[in-house]
Amino acid sequence: MGAFVIPSRIGEYLIAAIAIILAPGPSVLFVIARAISWGRRVAVFTVLGNSIGALTLSAVVALGFGPLLSRSDLLYAAVQWGGGLYLLYLGIDAWRKRASHAADMTAATDTSEPTLWQCIRDGFWVGALNPKGIVFFAAVLPPFVDKEQGNISQQLLLMGALFALLAFFLDSSWGLLAGTARTWLAGDTRRLIFLRATGGIVIMILGILVIATAARDLITA
Repeated sequence: MGAFVIPSRIGEYLIAAIAIILAPGPSVLFVIARAISWGRRVAVFTVLGNSIGALTLSAVVALGFGPLLSRSDLLYAAVQWGGGLYLLYLGIDAWRKRASHAADMTAATDTSEPTLWQCIRDGFWVGALNPKGIVFFAAVLPPFVDKEQGNISQQLLLMGALFALLAFFLDSSWGLLAGTARTWLAGDTRRLIFLRATGGIVIMILGILVIATAARDLITA
């Protein structure tokens, strides 16, 4: 078994991961909707399930995709460009659909509060079966891999685990804030529209930065 490898760009990855998680995307919207409907406890346990689901998904992608990535320079370059373009797409989609997403959140009410197990279960499946999550772990993580150090699957597993850990704490913060301010948020959809629009802008900027890094690597290759 090879030595444990920490990617040389781990600092850049952590900054990008934090920005992506903080930007209100599908998982955050799901948590906020539940916080508005049922409060902070439901939101936090939903986040726990979502983080476990994301961790499971990242492990599956890393073990299946890592060996392929280590053997192909062309595939490595392709996922760099694909990851940046995918982030741009997500950002533009979030901006275009900001009003409809906000409306969905305010409409997500239910008189029957789920049990804690149901919260974890529902959150898990949202994280594990999210098709956008598959593309994210397959296309956005690899550009931060240090290919020269080897052990690419292990690097992807590490970054996936760090993402899940960060997602738990940061998405929980969203849930706690939304649960505390549930009346204020639900009272005016313009506030939710602003959150979604801001998230879209942040994700677009990240996409541009990833593409710029890929272009730099192509020039210096």
